Amino acid sequence: MRRLSRRKALSLVKELDAFPKVSESYVETSASGGTVSLIAFSAMAVLAVLEFFVYRDTWMNYEYEVDKDFSSKLRINVDVTVAMKCQHVGADILDLAETMITSSGLQYQPVIFELTPQQRLWQRTLHLIQSRLREEHALQEVLYKTLLKGAPTALPPREDESVEPLDACRIHGHVYVNKVAGNLHITVGKPFHHPQGHAHIAAFVSHESYNFSHRIDHLSFGEEVPGIINPLDGTEKIAYNNNQMYQYFITVVPTKLNTYKISADTHQFSVTERERVINHAAGSHGVSGIFVKYDTSSLMVTVSEQHMPLWQFLVRLCGIVGGIFSTTGMLHGLIGFCFDIFCCRFQLGVYRPREDVQLHNQMNHLTNHQTPLRPENALLE
Repeated sequence: MRRLSRRKALSLVKELDAFPKVSESYVETSASGGTVSLIAFSAMAVLAVLEFFVYRDTWMNYEYEVDKDFSSKLRINVDVTVAMKCQHVGADILDLAETMITSSGLQYQPVIFELTPQQRLWQRTLHLIQSRLREEHALQEVLYKTLLKGAPTALPPREDESVEPLDACRIHGHVYVNKVAGNLHITVGKPFHHPQGHAHIAAFVSHESYNFSHRIDHLSFGEEVPGIINPLDGTEKIAYNNNQMYQYFITVVPTKLNTYKISADTHQFSVTERERVINHAAGSHGVSGIFVKYDTSSLMVTVSEQHMPLWQFLVRLCGIVGGIFSTTGMLHGLIGFCFDIFCCRFQLGVYRPREDVQLHNQMNHLTNHQTPLRPENALLE
């Protein structure tokens, strides 16, 4: 009984076979079929390799939501070199709530404004990357994923000790401010705070010494991420007037960066530049200096690196193999059908199916091998 039930189960399974086997004696091979098979296998191999590279690659996914964190502080990272002596310039921050942030987190370092050949080469490379980033925004995703493979993005130090006088001041460091609009300004004189506001002591600085030629080696918001290039990094401005005023209007967007290499809470920003000469007689009022006016966006961007799952790769691979196999089979059959039609029309005059042609040839072969009959007169004789 068990054997009978097993036989019935096996027979039932055989009836459900969707891939019936054909005996090799009924299979006919041809040169055209072999050629098409080689082409199909080659295409499958090439596309499978390309699909594997796509599987290994990653892409950046952007999600937007409202920024609900208003209580935390915003970090500003500054590295600016001004072509004036450190005792003649001062930097501070004043936000929209009239809160003055002292520059205690910023350091003043006397340096040489002119760059060395190695530093100038670094600056030209940075300018080239900046120009490409403005034209091709997809390069930013490459920076996010690779983070320049750990390459330093800061200005390299001077390779030798120069005897030139220290004619500039490097203002660098970081400060924490409220997440409201504010103004970071670098102008003449040291800042001090008083009940009516704040001011800069500029009475003891000669007007002829005003020179707000500057270079922004680094300016970013939030946590510093190595390898990320910000819009103002490498910016250099040369002032040809003592009363030059430079303004940078910045919109800061909170950004959460999640990649396979790093996870950080940083900020992206866009910037608009403006510069003009202060001339009260001509109606151009203001104060000479460098002013960075920033404002935070209410939206937050989450940038996450994503990878194709293994099951999707296998499905796409099966689609490539099955699609090429089916398509080449149909094309081979269609080309063979068209070839038979044209051959029969030009050689036989009238198209007949291949089976009729084979039957006609067999009948002619039998007719040619029959013994001819003698006439009756010949038999009588």
